Amino acid sequence: MTFPALFPTLLGDDAWRALPAAVQAMHGAAPLLRASGVADVDGAGHFPARCLRRLLGLPAPGPQQALALTIERHGNREVWTRRFTGRRMQSRLDRHAGSPLLHEHLGPATLRFALRRDGDAIDWQLRGVSLLGLRLPRSFCGTVRSRSGAHDGRYAFDIDVRLPLLGRLVAYRGWLEIDRVT
Repeated sequence: MTFPALFPTLLGDDAWRALPAAVQAMHGAAPLLRASGVADVDGAGHFPARCLRRLLGLPAPGPQQALALTIERHGNREVWTRRFTGRRMQSRLDRHAGSPLLHEHLGPATLRFALRRDGDAIDWQLRGVSLLGLRLPRSFCGTVRSRSGAHDGRYAFDIDVRLPLLGRLVAYRGWLEIDRVT
């Protein structure tokens, strides 16, 4: 059985076709994609933030980190493995039947996003968070700003996660170029 690609399905045909080629290539239907680039990573330096980043597999702060990305697509599920300098971050993306939301599973947390085209970028709008399968009250979720678009013909991303009491858990921004698609 063939499943339609996750991102075009969630965004809709008109919004999908309006996105730059670099964004379509990264979020398309290729079964395997490898990309590399650079990211600047920031985050609070206090002990609780460092522990939570480690638990979730998030990158440690540091400028100009080499970044390698592998996306494996299996039907309507995607496994994203990001390798920042010194840290591996893996998440699984999928969509539940009948839901208009993208689910990103990151360690014990599941984040639910509505995807919207905003100019030449995808705006990931946080709609909820579950921890160990239990939905958290919205006030516990903090804010997640996440955009993926294009800059100078390359795929560009900008993610900023802030939590109540902890402050900026992680923020990473940078670019990727596709190395191989199969």
